[in-house]
Amino acid sequence: MTDIQELNERIQRESSFVDLLMLEMSKVIVGQKYMTERLIIGLLSNGHILLEGIPGLAKTLAIKSLASAINANFSRIQFTPDLLPADLVGTMIYNQRKEEFTVRKGPLFSNFILADEINRAPAKVQSALLEAMQERQVTIGDETFKLPEPFLVLATQNPIEQEGTYPLPEAQVDRFMLKVVITYPTKEDEKMIIRENIANSFPKINNVVNIESIIKARNIVREVYMDEKIEKYIIDIVFATRFPKEYKLNKLAQLISFGGSPRASINLALASKAYAFIKRRGYVIPEDVRAVCHDVLRHRIGLTYEAEAENITTEEIINEILNTIEVP
Repeated sequence: MTDIQELNERIQRESSFVDLLMLEMSKVIVGQKYMTERLIIGLLSNGHILLEGIPGLAKTLAIKSLASAINANFSRIQFTPDLLPADLVGTMIYNQRKEEFTVRKGPLFSNFILADEINRAPAKVQSALLEAMQERQVTIGDETFKLPEPFLVLATQNPIEQEGTYPLPEAQVDRFMLKVVITYPTKEDEKMIIRENIANSFPKINNVVNIESIIKARNIVREVYMDEKIEKYIIDIVFATRFPKEYKLNKLAQLISFGGSPRASINLALASKAYAFIKRRGYVIPEDVRAVCHDVLRHRIGLTYEAEAENITTEEIINEILNTIEVP
């Protein structure tokens, strides 16, 4: 049996760096606590994040700040229609002096990758990135190279401009652990943003955590205790997206074209454990599952034409499921 008290005390000690990380990032990221928390959940769960929001909401700044606070390598790749897979992963270069081909690694060989406006590049470029995300390795010529640890891809997409874009297919979107939708800041937060940006000097992010601490924390996150009732709760939520009639959600059957894959269940369990870790608890409670549920499921539920015609969103479907499934 897991000693919950001992595990709780250990996680209290080991998770102290999360507050440091949040505090450091809050120097430059004003008010976007939700986004910052989700970035840390992705980092602790070894999962990638798709950020959706209109331009100017500090999506790029957030991951740059996270990389600076952890003293990790950071690469920003601007996705454009003329981008090639070699621009991401690297290529073979002929060395005339040595009369041989040598490997030149691309920007993908970093700890943090910002794939800016991922839907602006064609499918072959998207697939090169998504292979690296899934396999954590890249093949150039005859050689296969392991990507560094930790390896986190933060992809952004603009929801309002669809001209000249290549929307990500469902199978590729499924590889992102979380899809986080960012909204406008409040009036008070925006006042702080203005003050920071027109001041003589912009706050500087200090290195407060090392990579070893993150890798160690990832192992501890997996030790967070999850009761069998919580496991059943997660499975019920995911199965309700696939077979709504079995959960007396008959009206949803006409609105959902496909539900969450087994990746949804795995990621919901992992994200719940990471959320409990951030809240400095050694066990998962139903509130942890509910807190991360929208981010894990919103890009994994397919809508039918009927749902789109009635302007029903995946958010509303997830709310309906959470309100119906019995909480343990």
